[in-house]
Amino acid sequence: MCRALAYLGQPVLLDHLLFQPDSALIRQSYMPKMLHMLNLAGFGMRAWDRHSIDPHNPFSYNSTSLPVFDRNLKSLAGKIRQTCVLAHVRGVAYSTEVDISLQNVHPFQYPGFKLALAHNGDLAHMRQMKPLLLQYIRPDIAMSISGSTDSEWIYALLASQLEDPTSQCSAEELVRGVDRTLTVIRDVRAQLGIATSSSVNLFITTGEQLAAVRYCFDFGCYRTEAPGKVHEASMNFLSLWYTSGREYGFYDGEWKMTGGADTADSIMIASEPLTRDTSTWLEVPEYSMIYADTHSGRPSVEIHYLS
Repeated sequence: MCRALAYLGQPVLLDHLLFQPDSALIRQSYMPKMLHMLNLAGFGMRAWDRHSIDPHNPFSYNSTSLPVFDRNLKSLAGKIRQTCVLAHVRGVAYSTEVDISLQNVHPFQYPGFKLALAHNGDLAHMRQMKPLLLQYIRPDIAMSISGSTDSEWIYALLASQLEDPTSQCSAEELVRGVDRTLTVIRDVRAQLGIATSSSVNLFITTGEQLAAVRYCFDFGCYRTEAPGKVHEASMNFLSLWYTSGREYGFYDGEWKMTGGADTADSIMIASEPLTRDTSTWLEVPEYSMIYADTHSGRPSVEIHYLS
């Protein structure tokens, strides 16, 4: 399974998210603590700076190379400070059918769209689902699908539920869009008789809003004729954590988010805590969506439970 993180708040050096902390995102690609699977199928990122030229247009970086050996990424990470970041390392199970290409690197964000999305999980039998899902995706959005992943289809489906994916949406519209997306997938799975554990942890941002979903269809249902082949991701909910505070950085010899929720102006959501000290991190509940924005000058965090 993949690993991802999303950040919104005070400007932060990308190196402090991707490389430096005890469980930085790049470290998670080869040394994860909460899901023992290597993530070697590429790295992608969208990053916004509200003080930059054209602040609504994010900086973009995509590569199919291993991020731990990516000198360009390491060099850029040490120079760029951003106010919103969505980054993802892709993990896939070994198969001769897997396509390692730039088109399949997360996050997904179609030209002109506000919404960007990264996915941690795997929708079982996606090939059979695509013809039925297509009827719920707007034709103009369907024409933009260029990769082969289940993740991009989830993105296209979610974008189709929004009134105008090129404009900023409200928290309520985003929650409804996510709920509708999951309902469509659930109905299609039912039509096809699919009852296999399939995780859908989503990381969503527009550069001004942040949301993450912790969800699993048919949790605990998997084939048992070969128990040794059942991956741990099918037996446990994929991890998802968040922390908020006044400032994130290296203090008193360790990486941490300083300040508490009462004075928070920054929030980070990740597949697993980035820091050695996890006391300031909270686990996102199963079957829920966490939402935050900074329209009031500081993150307003909400938890929405999904059907």
